Amino acid sequence: MDVKSFLKAARLRTLPLSVSGIIVGSYLGVDYLNSISIGSVKIITWLTPIFWLAILTTIGFQVLSNFANDYGDGIKGSDKNRTGEARMVSSGAITPKQMKMAMIITSIITLIFALLLIYVAFGSENFGYSIVFFGLGIASIAAAIKYTVGNSAYGYSGFGDVFVFLFFGLVSVVGSYFLYTKQLNFEIFLPAISIGLLSTAVLNLNNLRDREEDKKNNKNTLVVKLGSGNAKKYHYFLILAALLTAFIYVFLNFESIYQLLFLIAFIPLIKNIKTVAQNKIPAELDKELKKVALSTFLFAVLFGIGNTLF
Repeated sequence: MDVKSFLKAARLRTLPLSVSGIIVGSYLGVDYLNSISIGSVKIITWLTPIFWLAILTTIGFQVLSNFANDYGDGIKGSDKNRTGEARMVSSGAITPKQMKMAMIITSIITLIFALLLIYVAFGSENFGYSIVFFGLGIASIAAAIKYTVGNSAYGYSGFGDVFVFLFFGLVSVVGSYFLYTKQLNFEIFLPAISIGLLSTAVLNLNNLRDREEDKKNNKNTLVVKLGSGNAKKYHYFLILAALLTAFIYVFLNFESIYQLLFLIAFIPLIKNIKTVAQNKIPAELDKELKKVALSTFLFAVLFGIGNTLF
């Protein structure tokens, strides 16, 4: 069994994007705890066990999703002529049986991290919350696998965008915030929407790049359904709406000019809009995927710092 092949299948370049929501939710959750703990030692986001367990759990879900995507597309033949990184099942580097075993092992490890996270966050006195978050963990595993695996894989019917928006955005940010605070603040949904929209923009770029091959393989992504022109307009909306919701949050909670630090991350994102608008060769969009993913990660860090440390 070639470890390098599994590392390639894990697609490590997707991990910064996957943890972006955890970073935002954790920053804001810890800031809330510090605001109600006047006189006590200030909590530092990076030193909390909740943060690291949430990061490990999220990475587990992402790797599982990547394995499942590689497996599902591989056995369906959707990756035969794909652009970008080679897929391990379709190339023969990993057999379908080996990938299924890797998915099972990753699911078990991720579930262990999730259970530890739930216990550290809620202990034994918040059993109801524990059940809800355990359910979210199971749902996340099922959603990661069903994206491309099975006859009713939702990635093949245009619902992948919904999954990414919900789990990378709302569940990730609001969920991690709740792990710290044990309460909902509806303003937190604003940056959660921003992260969800930017994460969806990454998926949309991926699908714009692969539109022709997806169409041939009956993978009816939203891009295939919309067509290239409308999918580009959808892409502009995702980025600009993410900027707007972040602005609204800052406006409602404005205390310092530092809260606008996140605008730095939108410089490459606005440039990306121009690149997508001018693009004629879909394969050239591959290099834009990394730019948007890393810009989302930068947004998460700068947004968290700007809204909590100054």
